[in-house]
Amino acid sequence: TITGALITPIAMEKGVRFAIREGGRTVAAGVVTEVLE
Repeated sequence: TITGALITPIAMEKGVRFAIREGGRTVAAGVVTEVLE
């Protein structure tokens, strides 16, 4: 489980796949299971 804050607001909804990248490399990937705000 990860709770994070985004630098730039984007549209997200339950079930959307995402990737977290750092320095051009993918460091994490997953699926949104719950939107808190």
